[in-house]
Amino acid sequence: MTDQTSLTYSLIHEAEYRLKKRVRRTELIHSHHFSDHLGIPLYFKCENLQRTGSFKIRGAMNFMTAQSKEALAGGVITASAGNHAQGVAFSADLLGVRATVYMPETTPPQKVFATRDYGADVVLTGRNFDEAYAAAVQAGRESGALFVHPFDDPLVMAGQGTIGLELLEEIPDLANLLVPIGGGGLIAGVATAIKETNPGVRIIGVEAAAAPSMSLALKTGRIVETPLTVSLADGIAVKRAGANTFPIVQQLVDDVVLVGEEDIALAIVGLLERTKLLVEGAGAVPLAAIMSGAASNLSGKTVCLLSGGNIDVKTISVVVERGLLAAGRYLKLKVELDDAPGSLARLTAEIATARANISIINHDRRSKSLPIGKTEVLVELETRGYDHIQDVIGHLEGVGYEVEVLK
Repeated sequence: MTDQTSLTYSLIHEAEYRLKKRVRRTELIHSHHFSDHLGIPLYFKCENLQRTGSFKIRGAMNFMTAQSKEALAGGVITASAGNHAQGVAFSADLLGVRATVYMPETTPPQKVFATRDYGADVVLTGRNFDEAYAAAVQAGRESGALFVHPFDDPLVMAGQGTIGLELLEEIPDLANLLVPIGGGGLIAGVATAIKETNPGVRIIGVEAAAAPSMSLALKTGRIVETPLTVSLADGIAVKRAGANTFPIVQQLVDDVVLVGEEDIALAIVGLLERTKLLVEGAGAVPLAAIMSGAASNLSGKTVCLLSGGNIDVKTISVVVERGLLAAGRYLKLKVELDDAPGSLARLTAEIATARANISIINHDRRSKSLPIGKTEVLVELETRGYDHIQDVIGHLEGVGYEVEVLK
C-alpha cells in the first residue's frame, strides 16, 4: 500500500483536473434558519446532491482514471457499505471496466439496488463493512482484479480533497469546517487541501458514538479495533481507522467529536424540514454535532459537509419518528380505562382539550395482564415540544388518568 506521505496538495490539484468534467461541483447553501437558530453563519456543502448521491464518486473516479488500461484490464473490486460501491460502479461503467462490489448483508436495499443499476456485480457477505472488506481483499487476490480502497489510498483521498479546493474558492474566509469521519479518507483529503493554504481554518471531525474508531485511535495514539453497534450513520461505521488516514488526521484535524443516535435523527429531520435536503445519517453528523453542543465555541463562517443522501426509504420513517420523539413533537402513552361505554370517548375529549392531535390509537380489552373491568389504550400523539408534552400529561393526570409514557 502506498505510504500516507504520498497524499500531497499537488496530488489533490491533479485530481481536480481529472474530475472537472466527470463529477458535479456541488452547491454550497447558506442556511438562514440554522444560522439564526445556532448563532453562527452556517453553510452546507451538499455532497448529497453529487452524482451517485455522495462524495465517494470523487475518490473512486480519481483512483480509476489515474490507472493504466493494463491495470484495469482485469476489472476492479471493492468493499463498501453503499456509497463507495456506487462511486466505483458508476466510474467502472463510464470507463467500460467490470466491477465487483462486496457489501455487508445489512446494507440498505436502496444502496444495493443502485449499485447493481450502475452495472456492478454485488456480493452480499458479512455482518459489517470490515467482514465484507476482508472477503473482497481475498477475492481480489484470487481473481487479479484491482482493489479500490474505500478510503485508505492517496488517490482516493486526493479525490475527496477536491471538496476542500471548492470550499476555499467559495468561502476564502472560512473559519470552521465539520466533516464526517468513518475510515478517515474524506477528512484526510479535505484537511490536506485546506490546511496547505488556510492553516487557520478549524477542522472538526464528527463520528457516530456507535463507531468511534478514529476517536479511540487519537486517544491511544495508535489504531485500535472498535466494537460496533447499530447506527443510523451506517456509512461511517467502521471498526478501524485507516493506516494512511490516521497520521494525517493526527497532524491536521483540530478536534474529533461524537454524536448520539437521537442527535443524528434530529439533524436529519431538521435538514428535511428546514432546508428541504434529504441527507443520510452519516451526512447529518456535522449538523448534529453543532445542534447537540458536541462541537462548541464556533464563530465565523462555518460549513457542515453533508457527505451523502443515500438513505433507505424504510429508514426515513424510522428516522423521522425518532427525530420527532427527540424534539418533543411525538408522544406515546399507555392509559388504563374502565371498560365501560363512553370511557374511550372521554379520554379522546380530554386529549383534545390539551390540544394534542391523535396520530394512532389502539384500544385493547383482551390483554391477560388487565384486571377484570379494565381496558388498555395505547395512543400516539403529535405535540408541539417538551413543554406541551408536560401540559398534556399534567392535564390527563389532573382529571384522574394514570398515564405511562412509552419510549
